[in-house]
Amino acid sequence: MDLNEAIEARREDLIALTQDLIRMPTLNPPGRGYREICEYLRDRLAGSGFDVTLVRAEGALGDSDRYPRWNVIARREGARAGECVHFNSHTDVVEVGHGWTVDPFGGELRDGRIYGRGACDMKGGLATSIIAAEAFIATYPDFAGAIEISGTADEESGGFGGVAYLAERGWFDPARVQHVIIPEPLHKDRVCLGHRGVWWAEVETRGRIAHGSMPFLGDCAIRHMGAVVAEMEASLFPALALKRTAMPVIPEGAKQSTLNINSIHGGAPVPEEGYTGLPAPCVADRASMIIDRRFLMEEDIAQVKAEMRDVLDRVAARRDGFDYTLSDMFEVQPSMTDRAAPVVTAVSDAIRDILGNEPDYVVSPGTYDQKHIDRIGRLKNCIAYGPGVLDLAHQPDEWIGVQDMLDSAKVMGQALKTLLGCADAK
Repeated sequence: MDLNEAIEARREDLIALTQDLIRMPTLNPPGRGYREICEYLRDRLAGSGFDVTLVRAEGALGDSDRYPRWNVIARREGARAGECVHFNSHTDVVEVGHGWTVDPFGGELRDGRIYGRGACDMKGGLATSIIAAEAFIATYPDFAGAIEISGTADEESGGFGGVAYLAERGWFDPARVQHVIIPEPLHKDRVCLGHRGVWWAEVETRGRIAHGSMPFLGDCAIRHMGAVVAEMEASLFPALALKRTAMPVIPEGAKQSTLNINSIHGGAPVPEEGYTGLPAPCVADRASMIIDRRFLMEEDIAQVKAEMRDVLDRVAARRDGFDYTLSDMFEVQPSMTDRAAPVVTAVSDAIRDILGNEPDYVVSPGTYDQKHIDRIGRLKNCIAYGPGVLDLAHQPDEWIGVQDMLDSAKVMGQALKTLLGCADAK
């Protein structure tokens, strides 16, 4: 039985594995079920001959005794020395949201698709990498080098309790890992080289509290924030729309710089659940806005921040009493692996061989855990490649196609043959 046949023979196993993973509601926030899914993966991979380690990201952003950030790393050594190929997948999923017509944690199989939150992003990719690795080991038991598979926490909220924590402790040191494939849902004939940069910041406007019947005695922070948004609409958003990149970012709209207003809060806090009274009549003395700015390789992070400060300074110049702070939350530089890197070449050749297509090279509009492998681990030979349609991520009725997973598993298997030096690799 050759490798592709070994993967096809695992079709039902692939379906069942994906369903099992979807049925674990690893919601982030707050970070539920991380230990459960890591233990499940530990048992699965230990049964396939992997040495498995569970690592809690103690003290990392988001880690707590109530919601500990657990990660699993499994390693299978080959018959002789060689390089290591690491498949990294995040285990967390975002909130369910509204609009579902199926059970979001049911893992329903219908018409060749498996439905559920995280099916596409990215438990289907995790299952695919496991099947590819297990089939490869069964077909080439004397392979050289090593294969690693990890399931990590918190990618959806920055990855600081997952890949960042592991990278800081040497798990992605180029001396022990040489190639990384992250099975994010970029489609089976695409190689994702990296991502745009991101800067999150909080803007706070301040006013003065007063009785709501006499607002002239106070100073409304929400009105000040409204002036900030108006200035962004008038000057910043049009300027960002003119910035374009040579990075092969998808979809087309992400080839420009973008800014999302993530949230705005002001005035009295939301009443506790069960409170049935009216709010107190007060002028809001505080308002806050979280912004999510995505920037391009061609942009400098200092200039990105200066553009927002300029917006605030223009508002301050024409509004009496305007008082604000602009606070950094986090930032990530853009990342893009060289198209000639070994992992890029191996996966590209496998796409040609298995699918008969010329691979498409893309860059993700949003960041993913490559940022930590690149910037903290100093490991440049890293890409995202996996099954699934990117547009389905975080959507209701999210799904992953079974045939797409099988095809991607064959590509991953062929890439393993190349990177680990198997004799019949093409």
